[in-house]
Amino acid sequence: MTIFYTPDIEGEKYILSAEESRHAVQVLRLCAGDRVQLIDGRGSLYEAIVEEPSQRGCVVRVVSVEREYGKRLGYLHIAIAPTKNIDRFEWFLEKATEIGIERITPLLTDHSERKIIKDDRCEKVILAAAKQSLKAYLPDCDSLEKFDDFIKRDFGGAHRYIAHCNNDFPRREFKDCDRRECIVMIGAEGDFSPKEIDRAYQAGFTGISLGTARLRTETAGVVAAVVAGV
Repeated sequence: MTIFYTPDIEGEKYILSAEESRHAVQVLRLCAGDRVQLIDGRGSLYEAIVEEPSQRGCVVRVVSVEREYGKRLGYLHIAIAPTKNIDRFEWFLEKATEIGIERITPLLTDHSERKIIKDDRCEKVILAAAKQSLKAYLPDCDSLEKFDDFIKRDFGGAHRYIAHCNNDFPRREFKDCDRRECIVMIGAEGDFSPKEIDRAYQAGFTGISLGTARLRTETAGVVAAVVAGV
């Protein structure tokens, strides 16, 4: 069944956005009476029927709703350095959304090779992945943030971890850590610099290992998401 994004849905009837309406009517050729699904990005999954299939504003009528659809028990926030090849970073966004995490922060580090990303493009990738995987929750995606600004944030009671490969610093296996509510930082392809690791430790982050293999940045992000969900 076709899925549409309806972030501000309220009540029984809803008019799809111009972009979603064009896709529904011009591309998918939906007609009155066709059934569709709607997600609001905040956990609600709706079943609806097309009432007025107009390209300028397709009207749908909600017939049922399931709240907290696919809700995770934990909370995972991954801060990750965007890769030089933007396709690989977008692959991470896609897979992290499919797996299910709560927040993503693109991170600017000492070894970052990409220092510019487009917020609107990230949002489109995340939304497409959510539709494809039938996720009613969309992860929040922040703008690019400097490493030092990020580690100074107030994360409340969440456990804070920095994944790195530097044997000069103590590390724990992530699978052995408390992962119910956590923040995980993933560095660029050159890893975090020793100075960054030291500053993170001083800020209250714990060093972690994601296994014995040396992983690409985007792969490390996906592994962290998978392990956190186990």
